[in-house]
Amino acid sequence: MRIGLARRATVLLGIGALLAVPALAACGSSSDSGSNDSNKKITLTVNLFGDFGYKKLYEQYQQAHPNITIKENVTDYNTHHQNLQAHLLAGAGTADIEAIEIGQIAGYSNQSSKFVNYLDYGVKTSQWVDSKWQMAASPDKKSLFGLGTDMGGLALCYRSDMFAAAGLPTAPADVDKLINSWDDYFSVGQQFIAKYPDKKVKWYDAASNVFNAILFQAKNGVYDDNQKIAITSNPAVKAAWDQTVASVKAGESAGVAAFTTQWNQGFANGQWATVTCPAWMLGEIKTQGPNFTGKWNVATIPGSHGGNWGGSYLTIPKQGKNIQAAVDLAKYLTAPEQEKYLFTTFGNFPSDQQLWTDPSVSGFTDAYFQNAPVGKIFSDSAINLKPQPTGPHAGEIGNAIGNGLVSIEQGKATADQAWAKVLADVQNLAG
Repeated sequence: MRIGLARRATVLLGIGALLAVPALAACGSSSDSGSNDSNKKITLTVNLFGDFGYKKLYEQYQQAHPNITIKENVTDYNTHHQNLQAHLLAGAGTADIEAIEIGQIAGYSNQSSKFVNYLDYGVKTSQWVDSKWQMAASPDKKSLFGLGTDMGGLALCYRSDMFAAAGLPTAPADVDKLINSWDDYFSVGQQFIAKYPDKKVKWYDAASNVFNAILFQAKNGVYDDNQKIAITSNPAVKAAWDQTVASVKAGESAGVAAFTTQWNQGFANGQWATVTCPAWMLGEIKTQGPNFTGKWNVATIPGSHGGNWGGSYLTIPKQGKNIQAAVDLAKYLTAPEQEKYLFTTFGNFPSDQQLWTDPSVSGFTDAYFQNAPVGKIFSDSAINLKPQPTGPHAGEIGNAIGNGLVSIEQGKATADQAWAKVLADVQNLAG
């Protein structure tokens, strides 16, 4: 349930050693002809809602398939998903490959007939855990319409230099002991604000990011086990809201809407000490703070030490003209070697379960983060993950809650007013 996520590129590693581009035989230009003519010129379009880190992968793929040109189109999260839905309804206008975020994927399950069934193209669901692939399957599980890309196990990223200046411990093991629960997190935040010399610096970036991390650790979030909206019936939602709002009132939030220009500038200017950190956030931090190498570190997330925030799927609408070629590209982009590269380069943790015990992933350390064992942290998180049920409006509900928290942070609404607005917005979604 990412809000306006834009995953960006960071420093590229030695890509040649990491990538294996298979010489795929079936790269036909039509779902009807089934042609394997590798000489026919094909342009494949890929629609994404942020930078997935695919640029170098496209280059490698095109070198191995000189008849194929890949064109990527990137729009913001909301616009992307709205456009996809509109084009599916119209029966025209989709790209050859369309990404769908995990908070949106359930809304397409009943439309699975509009997408290619990957099971017809040799894809094995054993590549992912059941909770991952079943989200992108038809209700009867006979059609798989999405290939899992990344996932977002949780950690806590923190500025160790700021911790030191506030008299707090800096080693990850010591931070783990200091901040074990969410109550600890907010309590230590008060200590930080009281002791850190620059009073403009806050404990964390955005209330929506903290709320997400808290709620994603609960058994259920905004949906119940029967895919019914549970924002009022699940006490964990309001509890996460109340705890987050209390920290805003206590002055711990920088009050910056996540994934905005101001948020990017806040990273660059060092305006906060901690960030609740799904795997893909590592790339955001590197990109926005290139001069802070060795100042950020990574500890275990407070609370239940689990939870998942984010992840996506690659789908192929049937209205496309290059079905077989699109399938081959989607399978390549989500294959183990490519997912391994995306994690070690950008921090996008692989959803391919065999990689969670691969030493090059589970043993990966990141020099930017003081050689923190990020591979182990996120691999352990993935292995122990108990996914929450989700539903068709999960992404939109997340946006409504995020907007409500921003209105409190920016002094535009009281907590009661913001919560009432959230409930009204969610009621409109539910019809």
